[in-house]
Amino acid sequence: MHEIADPIACRNCPLQSCPGLRTLEEHQLTYMQRFKDGEVGLLRGDTLIEEGTAHDRLYTVLDGVLIRSRTLADGRRQILNFMFPGDLVGLQGAFDAPSNHAIEALVDARLCRFKRGDFIDLISEHPRLGYDITWLAAQEEAALEGHIVSLGQRSARERVTYLAVWLLDRAQATCLAGDQNIVSLPITQAQIADMLGLSLVHTNRTVRQLHREGLVDWKSRTIHVPDLARAADFAQFDREKETCRPFI
Repeated sequence: MHEIADPIACRNCPLQSCPGLRTLEEHQLTYMQRFKDGEVGLLRGDTLIEEGTAHDRLYTVLDGVLIRSRTLADGRRQILNFMFPGDLVGLQGAFDAPSNHAIEALVDARLCRFKRGDFIDLISEHPRLGYDITWLAAQEEAALEGHIVSLGQRSARERVTYLAVWLLDRAQATCLAGDQNIVSLPITQAQIADMLGLSLVHTNRTVRQLHREGLVDWKSRTIHVPDLARAADFAQFDREKETCRPFI
């Protein structure tokens, strides 16, 4: 992780133009400019938050995609979620306790940084932004519910398809993918397995089968869902629920 020497002014925030994110009002942008504590950059594979360590900063993903995961004592890892531009990092655990998960960069990333202790003032001075933080926490919970249902009830083909549709949907909403239904993300089959509770062999077999069926073309650095509506219907992914997300 490294400090960004030339942080982007909040009035020029690239997130303001993303179709799936709700724009901040002028007075909110002015406040966030004072509230912001700088920017940090990550290279692919860099760790932002280590599991079991305390941290006193929160971050908004400005660009890139991050992985949130937990690791067992014997080294087995469960990927919990992927974090996209606009997501608030560090919100997913008790503020006064060490982190129970790790956050690392899937691709090169840039993040806005905030002092955790300042959020009390943010909530008191801007209740609407405080409400948005609560909404983001609730939305994170809803996303995890979808992933848990995959682990418990969906077949392997449905799990992989659901994940592909979810990733593409988030990427399109946050300016990381266009309308060709292709997103460039270097997610390995081992990482798919770590997310979906499948063996590597089963993951490989499932990815190849979905390719033959024309549902998902998942390569080493790209995900292509030729017919998003068909894939969403197959995986029972409700795209109608997606709305413009707030960001801080």
